[in-house]
Amino acid sequence: MIIDCFSDPQARPGTFLIACGDGNSILTALRWSAWKPKFATGSGLNVLNDCQPYCAAGKFHSYPVAVRLDRPEPWHKHAGQRHYTQMRLVYTGHRPPEMPREVTYRLWN
Repeated sequence: MIIDCFSDPQARPGTFLIACGDGNSILTALRWSAWKPKFATGSGLNVLNDCQPYCAAGKFHSYPVAVRLDRPEPWHKHAGQRHYTQMRLVYTGHRPPEMPREVTYRLWN
């Protein structure tokens, strides 16, 4: 499972908010090709705010990504349940300016 910004566990979510604080990065149109105990893989869109000239006035742009979740660990709220603690995005087409092709995020517990 994956834990969202509101500490809710989810399996195979269709959307997932990456930037919990400001909502400027979200995964949408997620389709999962594998959902296993040690990893999950899928694809979707990373919708990002360009924050130009500043975030409140920015525009959102969609970028296709491959998603991999891994590094399962016990969830502190329910030690008997494990959740993915790392997310790797690979931009498969165009990508945000100055963003590397691959980005890894440590997910919250």
